[in-house]
Amino acid sequence: MAKAPGNLFILAAPSGAGKSSLIKALLEKHKDTNLHNNAMQASVSHTTRAPRPGEVDGVHYHFVSKAEFEQLISEDAFFEYAEVFGNYYGTSRPVIEKTLQQGIDVFLDIDWQGARQVKAQIPDTATIFVAPPSREELERRLRSRGQDSDEVIAGRMQQAVAEISHYHEFDYIVVNDDFDAALNELDAIVTSRRLRKEKQVIRHGALFANLLGK
Repeated sequence: MAKAPGNLFILAAPSGAGKSSLIKALLEKHKDTNLHNNAMQASVSHTTRAPRPGEVDGVHYHFVSKAEFEQLISEDAFFEYAEVFGNYYGTSRPVIEKTLQQGIDVFLDIDWQGARQVKAQIPDTATIFVAPPSREELERRLRSRGQDSDEVIAGRMQQAVAEISHYHEFDYIVVNDDFDAALNELDAIVTSRRLRKEKQVIRHGALFANLLGK
């Protein structure tokens, strides 16, 4: 069985909708199964911000200096990048391309602007928007973290509305009300992308040649 190129998935959502938890749970669910002979992994972005306690270089982010990041920009090394609160964040083009060529599915956790940039370069990318079940539940989740002031929460809710306003640009929508149900829906999207004709023809070319007597 030949190995088809991996699929690129983008998950975007307002803070508190649960997209990072969904990606983590999906990777954990399939860590030993390699469904349809494909492995999967989350993309690790580059950033110029300092590591937070417990963060590991190469696992949570690739931590680089501002000069290094700007050098990579000049080399056109990013599918997308942005400056947020004085720090750069970006998705490495060479790393993603190499991983996909190895037949590994890649998940990007980026916002709608990054999704738009990547989709323009790789139209085959599957874009997924994760929505909260209600405005009230989203605010409850943000407050339950116990980390932010009322002012910060209000700012995050404003950012959430801005993010949600672009939901119609995505290929799929998953509403994260019940986490297990949302995880199953995400899993179904992955399976459907892997079963497309273009992928199956590569995987099972020898089978169809045999079935057709070629």
